[in-house]
Amino acid sequence: MRRLATWLFYATGALACAYLALYAYTVLTAPKLTPGEPIKIFRNPDAPKYS
Repeated sequence: MRRLATWLFYATGALACAYLALYAYTVLTAPKLTPGEPIKIFRNPDAPKYS
């Protein structure tokens, strides 16, 4: 039982480290938004118009 608890503790720590690494990656590589600049939304020009 103690061995299982140790492995769960290590797995939780590894998952937390992976989450923090992914968060740091997304923060550092995200495009910088500036106020007043239009947001670019890419849409397929051949897509049907439903409105």
